[in-house]
Amino acid sequence: MNFIKTAIEGVYIIDPQVFKDNRGYFFESYSKRSFEKEGLFYDFVQDNQSKSSYGTIRGLHFQKGEHAQAKLVRVLKGKVLDVAVDLRSSSPTYGKFVAVELSEENKLSLLIPRGFAHGFAVLSEEAIFTYKCDNFYSKEAEGGIRFDDKDLNIDWKIDLSKAILSEKDKYYPSFKEFKTCF
Repeated sequence: MNFIKTAIEGVYIIDPQVFKDNRGYFFESYSKRSFEKEGLFYDFVQDNQSKSSYGTIRGLHFQKGEHAQAKLVRVLKGKVLDVAVDLRSSSPTYGKFVAVELSEENKLSLLIPRGFAHGFAVLSEEAIFTYKCDNFYSKEAEGGIRFDDKDLNIDWKIDLSKAILSEKDKYYPSFKEFKTCF
């Protein structure tokens, strides 16, 4: 595994070593030993999976307080633009984001520490997306920021007027209205 630092402290792109032969391919998608060798100590306790069609945006979501979550995310099928927004008030990159294309072809993962809002846009006909989380989900601790926030100015690589959204994602506060809890 190759751990690639991004412009935001704590966010890593993980590029696995892929072994291909006439049967297909094999790779380690996660290794606690490899992470700890890089100084990354996470105890992932919950795996989630979603399936979405082209133009879907899921996010920007986070869990507050004691329910905050670090996530290790990747795509099993299709392609997405994955986004992590720094919400850590003491961070020099507060309000900045990392955007990475994750796909079944590139097999990259993105490690997102606690204190970030996370979302993705589906760029392929459909995508199957998986999340490893280091804390259990709590409905009461849900939070979010508008996906189309003008100050964040995220280029989701799709036509936002045709984006497929959940009802709650349409009404999250803007970044300016948001009061950080991290």
